[in-house]
Amino acid sequence: MPFCTRCGTQVKDSDVFCVRCGARQMPSSQSPPGNEFLAGVSARNAALACYIPIVGWIAAIVVLASSRFQNDREVRFHAFQGLYLFVVWLIVDWVVAPITSVVPFMPVPIGRILKLGVLLAWVFMLVKVAQNQTVRLPILGELAERSVAEQKS
Repeated sequence: MPFCTRCGTQVKDSDVFCVRCGARQMPSSQSPPGNEFLAGVSARNAALACYIPIVGWIAAIVVLASSRFQNDREVRFHAFQGLYLFVVWLIVDWVVAPITSVVPFMPVPIGRILKLGVLLAWVFMLVKVAQNQTVRLPILGELAERSVAEQKS
């Protein structure tokens, strides 16, 4: 069964418009070649994959590069926010943790606490996306919104 070209909802072969978002559907006989790569992936699953801890950045890049989700602002938002969350993880892992580990008499391992915070943010986002809720993380959500808006202009 095909999926909506805009929102990823499953549609029938005979549907001219999506029942969820109302987008006009291309008949399956006219589907362009090479557009089958992410055809079976729903918008929700694509957004969920962007928040898989440590490796979600790969799914985010695939989503951003695919033509399947080119017009889906919500999925693109989650892809950008997932990428930015991974960048925060890298900054904590490569910069903050090494610096705080050499500070003498540091009673609390700040790097580990920050890594735990990023990990919890990933899990939180997985739960929220699974519940079809959009949560904009502080700072990262704003950056993701700007990135999606700049893609369209």
